[in-house]
Amino acid sequence: MSECTHDCSSCSSNCASRKEPQSFLEEPNKLSKIGKVIGVVSGKGGVGKTMVSSLLATSMQRLNKNVGILDADITGPSVPKAFGIKSKAEACEFGIYPVKSKMGIDVMSVNLLLENDTDPVVWRGPVIGGVVKQFWTDVIWKDIDYLFVDMPPGTGDVPLTVFQSFPVDGIVIVTSPQELVSMIVAKAVKMAKLMNIPILGIIENMSYYECPDCGKKINVFGESHLDEVALEYGLPVLARIPICTDLAKMCDSGTIELFEGDWLEPAVNEIENM
Repeated sequence: MSECTHDCSSCSSNCASRKEPQSFLEEPNKLSKIGKVIGVVSGKGGVGKTMVSSLLATSMQRLNKNVGILDADITGPSVPKAFGIKSKAEACEFGIYPVKSKMGIDVMSVNLLLENDTDPVVWRGPVIGGVVKQFWTDVIWKDIDYLFVDMPPGTGDVPLTVFQSFPVDGIVIVTSPQELVSMIVAKAVKMAKLMNIPILGIIENMSYYECPDCGKKINVFGESHLDEVALEYGLPVLARIPICTDLAKMCDSGTIELFEGDWLEPAVNEIENM
């Protein structure tokens, strides 16, 4: 018998010390019924990831789907504000209930648990990761067709926790036109591939500004490099969202569900046809 290398993945022996690959997937609440889990990620902050998450959820809701948003950005939660949600989450002996938006989207965010929306979350990484897991294991997501997970920017603790603990069916990467972002997108793409998470495509926010007088598209942040990045990694460009003052006002006023743009239609179709 050859000497044991302790690498069970390349060994055919059935010895007593053999170990199967460990799964870190967490079971959802027993009362939850969740269909597809879609992560919305970005390599850096400030590119409109929460806005895209909210728009995708709203678009799916309009297709008569049951939709939920899990706000995994624990230190910078902003989903409740985009939907104008001011009430707090309630709990029972079986778990925590998400709060419904005006149009019936289920939302769970740490801001729905804090006494004041402006209270800072001064927690270390392991505690934050534990809260994100609880949003999956303790929250009662009833009859959800699509659960969007709005993740914090970067490739740190929380994205790793979500990718390992949730059965993520696919992710959407949100970016902006600056050349610097090409490198940041590459990091997000490589992390997803390292974790074997399917990438549905890329959405570019603040892609251009359309002149209200002549309709000309102005590249405020310079020429976009999105097509080059998408081609390099073999990913589709799902949408290009312009700079829109009306949309920004809707986010600030909590009326994101009233938006009427159709920029995300290809992205919605891609998610629906998974």
